[in-house]
Amino acid sequence: MRSLTVLGSCGAWPEAGRACAGFLIEYDGFRVVLDLGYAALPQLLQHRPHAEVDAVVVTHQHPDHCVDVSALARVRYYEAPDAPPIPLHSPPGVVDVLRALEPNPDPATVFDIHDLASTTQLGPFSVETVQLPHYVPNFGLRLTAPGVSLAYTGDSGPSDEHAKLAEGTDVFIADATLQGPSPRTTPRYVMTAGEAAQAARGANRLLLTHFWPGSDRTLSVTEAQAEFNGEVIAATEGLTLSL
Repeated sequence: MRSLTVLGSCGAWPEAGRACAGFLIEYDGFRVVLDLGYAALPQLLQHRPHAEVDAVVVTHQHPDHCVDVSALARVRYYEAPDAPPIPLHSPPGVVDVLRALEPNPDPATVFDIHDLASTTQLGPFSVETVQLPHYVPNFGLRLTAPGVSLAYTGDSGPSDEHAKLAEGTDVFIADATLQGPSPRTTPRYVMTAGEAAQAARGANRLLLTHFWPGSDRTLSVTEAQAEFNGEVIAATEGLTLSL
């Protein structure tokens, strides 16, 4: 099975019945989670009832992207105390957040912690990372395995680096927090749906995510379609795409 499942699609805080950032990637039995924000763990448990994952990647330390990694740690600590630590690849600030949330057990006893900036391999996937503009250090990444290539921006303002991540990918997962014309303020730390579409050029499919709560997602798709020739999809909890 080779698939991408949306665990959460909201930015900032989750709308009722939804969750913040989270994606489950499955490739021939290897399972990696990309981000795990507010309310994303219950979504993961619908697919993996005992949180049986092989790796976790967190793009940055904001709680709408990492707070439920702490909840994942509790599941593993209490339900699988003898299991080996889960590899956790993230910027260092993420571990600081996790320790502040729950110092006992220390995250380092549940997770095998790695600096995402130095990560080059995740199971079958080769990994390319690039720091993208956000309020805190945030890493976009590209995962490539035989027959599959996808990329994810985390949260990001416009950047020339997006084209390198997107080129030739099957799916480009992009921050589409805003709608309407591009704000004129600088620096920019999140994107409009139209900017996300411009960033995705070179990819086959665009998955819009990180919607501001209350946004009309149909409008975001329409704005992105004006800038992108491939398929445009709005992330929604439980959506699974074949890779």
